[in-house]
Amino acid sequence: MSRIAVAMSGGVDSSVTAALLKQQGHEVIGITMHLFEPHCSGSGSAVHDAAAVAQHLDIPHHVADFAPDFSRQIIGDFIEEYRAGHTPNPCVRCNRYIKFGMLLEKARELGADLLATGHYVRKTVDPDGTCHLRVAGNAGKDQSYFLYTLTQHQLRQVIFPLGEIESKDEVRTLAREFALPVAEKSDSQEVCFIPNDDYVTFLEGSEAFCATDGDIVHLSGQTVGRHHGTHRYTIGQRKGLGIAWSEPLYVTAIDAERNVVVVGEQQHVYAAGLRAKEVSWVVAPEAENFAATCKIRYRHQPVSCQVLLLAGNSCEVRFDQKQKAITPGQSLVFYRGDEVLGGGIITGSSAS
Repeated sequence: MSRIAVAMSGGVDSSVTAALLKQQGHEVIGITMHLFEPHCSGSGSAVHDAAAVAQHLDIPHHVADFAPDFSRQIIGDFIEEYRAGHTPNPCVRCNRYIKFGMLLEKARELGADLLATGHYVRKTVDPDGTCHLRVAGNAGKDQSYFLYTLTQHQLRQVIFPLGEIESKDEVRTLAREFALPVAEKSDSQEVCFIPNDDYVTFLEGSEAFCATDGDIVHLSGQTVGRHHGTHRYTIGQRKGLGIAWSEPLYVTAIDAERNVVVVGEQQHVYAAGLRAKEVSWVVAPEAENFAATCKIRYRHQPVSCQVLLLAGNSCEVRFDQKQKAITPGQSLVFYRGDEVLGGGIITGSSAS
């Protein structure tokens, strides 16, 4: 049996993960990340709840203080991206630098052979040791989109015990059977450091962020309204524009440098392709030009595309059918069947 460190957030998923591994006979230790007190709703209770579960399971529990790094690398980047007119995905970045970077390193320092998390995703390993990241058995809870930055080196050191479970109800049932003190705890919010998922209030309350009013401009060049900060808008947005026009208008671009929100008719929200940067691979492609499916946001259904790799870890993608609301800052993730190939950060759309 192995010595396995479990990333314990104080939630149901990670708590069941720890309980299952102990039941299987592994030597289990819990680690909870202390990320910040002032901004993260429930951050104090996360440590408390995780400690209570660890005590119930009779396993050691450690708290890793990553607050300075999280503030700089995740929250700071989140604010900078909105200042640049982008819509970032902080969970992807946190997984890359904090959970499977600093936390994995901490697990090794504690003598763990592996790090386990409560992510809904599957890992398979070939006879030659090549690791594959695959969609979870519970497709509705699948979190593979957020883990595309995992490398082969990292995948060899991590496991996902909930990956094959097909229902969240089954996880709840297990939590009750293990009599875990968090068995009835509700699921966590989408972004841990933004109370009530209200990113506008979070940004406007930050000393590092300053919003100014500006123009809303139609693609024709006509000024059609005013905005109270470009951070309040995202590509594809229709509601809340407050513009009288002959047909519905949508946000087609955000020009933070000019402090302008650009709008246009529905057909202008669709694009034939996109460009992406910081492309990384779980399993590297064999050719510079290949076919795949991709997701351009978490709730997006995978669509067929052609991928062209470029210099500087960048790529161009052409969709088989035009896609709506290509949003700079969001993650682009490539799949082949149920397998995650890799992904990158969207920098813009392409018309042809």
